[in-house]
Amino acid sequence: MLRHWEQVGVLTVRRDGNGYRVYDENALEQARTVLKLRRVGLSLPEVAAAMAPTKSAAQAVVRAKIAALESEVGRTQQAIVFLQHTVECRHRYLDDCPDCAMFVREP
Repeated sequence: MLRHWEQVGVLTVRRDGNGYRVYDENALEQARTVLKLRRVGLSLPEVAAAMAPTKSAAQAVVRAKIAALESEVGRTQQAIVFLQHTVECRHRYLDDCPDCAMFVREP
């Protein structure tokens, strides 16, 4: 995994005189940052952009990810409300229930 991260440019690893990778404190901190960003759902290209040297470029990627996650949370909450209704619905078939029909018509 570390070699792949190095290949895609999200991890910079120093080499010793024999060409062996040396994972110094800087490389370890970079790896921790990449791991944290991956755990919160950023793809490797997003991680690379989020680790950009300019703060504004990094912030743009993070803001976009926040917006995507908030949208996903909204869809998940709607799904929960719908499923809770279907559990409590007195109608045998969803088509017979006007409330269920309302959920189906929502975007």
